Amino acid sequence: MNVVTRVDARKRAIGREEAIRIARGAREIVSAKGKLVKRLLTKDADDDAIAALIIGPSGNLRAPAFLTGKRLVVGFEEGAYRELLT
Repeated sequence: MNVVTRVDARKRAIGREEAIRIARGAREIVSAKGKLVKRLLTKDADDDAIAALIIGPSGNLRAPAFLTGKRLVVGFEEGAYRELLT
């Protein structure tokens, strides 16, 4: 995987509006919370549905988060990472 830009969320928070703009640049969102993994096509979703998957309790983009191709991956679940990255 080629990392183009890296942002340390501890030093620079990405708020709701910027996170949604980033998500809109992706075709699909894969969001993991614990063992639950949800997928959402951004063209079929409104901003509130996107925010529900990618924004944490702080009001910022949840971590870890990364773009791979046209897919935004938020959160961590080992099985999902194996599927997505192999």
